[in-house]
Amino acid sequence: MATASACHILVKTKQEAEQLKSKLDDGADFHQLAKKFSTCPSGKKGGDLGEFRKGDMVAPFDKAVFTGPLLKIQGPIKTKFGFHLIKVLYRS
Repeated sequence: MATASACHILVKTKQEAEQLKSKLDDGADFHQLAKKFSTCPSGKKGGDLGEFRKGDMVAPFDKAVFTGPLLKIQGPIKTKFGFHLIKVLYRS
């Protein structure tokens, strides 16, 4: 079964996600922004979700992780939890 590791930043609005993505595009540190702004408990770890299997996450998140580019910020991705910025660290 396919596995991956990713970090994410979860926020409530698309606008907030877009503002954070702009900061990331300008060179801001992903982990620092996750610690400061993410509403997910993983924010305390810089957004690190660790390793997980395909199908473990909600469908839109899962699709982004298992089909999107590695090490590039994806998003905003909308799920029932809010809007995610996702950085896939590896897939196997």
